[in-house]
Amino acid sequence: MKLFLIFGGIIILLVGGIFLFASNTSFEVKNPLLSMLSPSEKSERVAEEKKEGVAVLFGGDMQFDRYIRTVMKTRGNGFVLAPLTETLHSADLVVANLEGPITDSSSVSEISLSGEAKNYVFTFPPTTGAFLKKNHIDLVNIGNNHILNFKVEGVLQTKKYLSEAGVDSFGSPLEGDERIFIKEINGTKIAFVNYNQFIWKGKEKAFEDLNTVRGKADFTVVFTHWGTEYIEATDIMKMLAHDFIDAGADIVIGTHPHVVQTTEEYKGKKIYYSLGNFIFDQYFRPETQSGLLVRATFDPVAKGITTNEIPIRLKSSGQTVLQDTH
Repeated sequence: MKLFLIFGGIIILLVGGIFLFASNTSFEVKNPLLSMLSPSEKSERVAEEKKEGVAVLFGGDMQFDRYIRTVMKTRGNGFVLAPLTETLHSADLVVANLEGPITDSSSVSEISLSGEAKNYVFTFPPTTGAFLKKNHIDLVNIGNNHILNFKVEGVLQTKKYLSEAGVDSFGSPLEGDERIFIKEINGTKIAFVNYNQFIWKGKEKAFEDLNTVRGKADFTVVFTHWGTEYIEATDIMKMLAHDFIDAGADIVIGTHPHVVQTTEEYKGKKIYYSLGNFIFDQYFRPETQSGLLVRATFDPVAKGITTNEIPIRLKSSGQTVLQDTH
């Protein structure tokens, strides 16, 4: 009886295996249930899985020198963004502005006095890349007015340390470098284009890059570094933002002024003129201690973007918290 059961089991397995191989040569290992669906049912299932869209969290200016460097040395790297861990990891991607280079050079601003020239010369420690990665900040803009503080070598080291940590970047000011970045998330392609007001022909380069990514992505983000510090958005910024959207941008995200500026909708597209500070040591006025995170959901089905704003506060301890946190 036992022998009969053994042989019977073997025969059933062989027949089942032959049937599976013959009837389903396109068997999908990742999701075997899909192999039982018709092509139309598969498409419906994939569309259903994508209904919620892709969530990208945008942040403003990040600086890891001066007082922030001291805080991270004394209290540990994790201290600075600890209260935002859940918020940062709730998105598919976090993007922010890296306001300076990552190098192995010694800091000149950490021991400087406020107001002197070297107080505005930044270099971030090599561990910055790992810090960004741990906090799910997997993409950074490096097209800004501080990225060349340690000249070309500083940019090259920045790209090296970011790459080693698994963090991508866009907006390099170096000639010959790829300025744009296209990220595919769950089948949705998002192009990131930088506008850097502080480089030669920055505006022309931004429009050139918008033209380059046309047709290559489902959505296009223009991430700017522009304007005048500590004041509201200017008419020049507003006209340029409109031009970016007319040229193909689906959303405009601004940085550099260190204060949160107005938000506008133009032709159904959102413009955030400045998100203010994200990680910075400017505690001299309430406006520079207030920042904004923007959660943008890119919906490939509806072909639109919805946004939610998350106010943040930069405490004098060096830590960034949600606005309603005490």
